[in-house]
Amino acid sequence: MTVTVVASRFYASEATGAAAGKLVVNFALPHQSVMTSQEVNQVDLSAVSGDLGILADHVPTIEQLKPGVIDFISDSGSQKYFVSGGFAIMNPNSVLNINAVEAFKLEDIDAQAVATNLAESQRLASSAKDEITKEAAAIEIELYESLQSALLGKSK
Repeated sequence: MTVTVVASRFYASEATGAAAGKLVVNFALPHQSVMTSQEVNQVDLSAVSGDLGILADHVPTIEQLKPGVIDFISDSGSQKYFVSGGFAIMNPNSVLNINAVEAFKLEDIDAQAVATNLAESQRLASSAKDEITKEAAAIEIELYESLQSALLGKSK
């Protein structure tokens, strides 16, 4: 018996949305489900491939998230979370699954603590004696710079 598997790709205009023009979001952390089947109008996020604005019927894709803000936009307003990384999986049925290692509401982040930790990480990077310490500090610097940028964008 021979089985033939046919794969299909859709363009956004050809996909069929399950939520009548709404994007359905599942947002999970290892220890918590942040959103389950939440209907939104749009999700803006930062991926390794670039910044994305995702609407219902978006082309199916898998994106690696980089440190940055995920903005969930609905009729009732906007919810912004800072994520340190993870994956976003857009399905052909207008369901977006986001899995992140950690996420924090942007409004809960202390800008002064971010500035202090960024300065300390930069100090560690400049005084590091070995490559492992330099690389660890570089990762922290990238994270704190992304946090600082997100907080500055929040106040606009």
